[in-house]
Amino acid sequence: MSDTALAYLASPDVLARARKIKLFLMDVDGTLTDGGVCLISTTSADGSANAVVSEMKVFNAQDGQGLSLAHTMGIQTGFITGRSSPAVARRAKELKVTFVYLGQAKKTEAFEECMRKAGVTEEEVAYMGDDLPDIPLAQRAGLAVCVADGAPELRAICHFTTRRLAGRGTAREVVELILKAQGRWDEAVPQALA
Repeated sequence: MSDTALAYLASPDVLARARKIKLFLMDVDGTLTDGGVCLISTTSADGSANAVVSEMKVFNAQDGQGLSLAHTMGIQTGFITGRSSPAVARRAKELKVTFVYLGQAKKTEAFEECMRKAGVTEEEVAYMGDDLPDIPLAQRAGLAVCVADGAPELRAICHFTTRRLAGRGTAREVVELILKAQGRWDEAVPQALA
C-alpha cells in the first residue's frame, strides 16, 4: 500500500518509521489499561482477620488480538512497567509477550536489555507510553507513541499519538499501523486466532 493510501493512518514520516519496527515495547498502566489502579480488600465477617488486598487489571481484548498478531507476524513485544503485578505477568504469558519487566522505577536499563536480546537497533523499536517516566524511552525509540490521553509532555516528543484512549485498544492501533505500513496487514488478518 502506498503512503497516499495510508495517509489516513499517519504522516509519511510515521509510516517510514513504522516500516522499520521489529520490536514493540510498551508501558502497561495507562496504555494497556485505563490507568486506574483497582485495589480490592477482603476481611472476615467480624473484621477480626487481617485484610487481604488484591489488585485488579482490566485489559482490552482488541489489544490482545493486536499483540497476538504481532507475535504471529514476527514482531517481538515487551512490557516495561513500574508496578509489579501478577495480573500483568499472566496477561503477558497468555499473549506470548517476549519481554516482561515489572517493578521498573527507571525503565532505561530494561529498554536496553530488550534491544540487546532482540538484536535490534533503536530505530527498529516502537515504544508506547502515557506519562513522564516514559519520556526517556520515547526519546530513543525509532517510533515513539503516546496514547491519546497521555501527558502533554510525552505527547510533545512522540512521533505518533493514538486515536484511541488508554485501555481502549491502543496497542492494537499501533500493531495495525506497523503491519499496514510494512504491507503485511492483509497477510496478518487471516491468521487472527480467537
